[in-house]
Amino acid sequence: MAELKTKQTDQLVEDFLDGILDDKKREDSYKILNLMKNATGKEPKMWGDSIIGFGSYHYCYESGREGDWFLTGFSPRKQNLTLYIMAGFTQYDALLQKLGKFSTGKACLYIKKIEDIDVPTLEELVRQSG
Repeated sequence: MAELKTKQTDQLVEDFLDGILDDKKREDSYKILNLMKNATGKEPKMWGDSIIGFGSYHYCYESGREGDWFLTGFSPRKQNLTLYIMAGFTQYDALLQKLGKFSTGKACLYIKKIEDIDVPTLEELVRQSG
């Protein structure tokens, strides 16, 4: 069985964020970092080379595959800011309606810049997903 490549590391979150060359993306990343820290009450940790996660949980599938993963997090990618938010809670769809300009993937929200979204709505999404 293949081992999960993305694991929590000892890399410092601030060192990673300070290494972002694009000033706007770095500034937005620090804003999301503080928002997620406030919403979760958890300290940020690096997962792999480029994901900042908050909290963690252990999972185990019927197949026997198991591992650890973060509850919520984000990654400042080249194209956009990728936010990992657990869906499925009662107000998820209603909050997305108020969020602003974004797109979605399997378990991700993609935003170009923080001005495109309603920040208090994002904070509530993060709070309820964790």
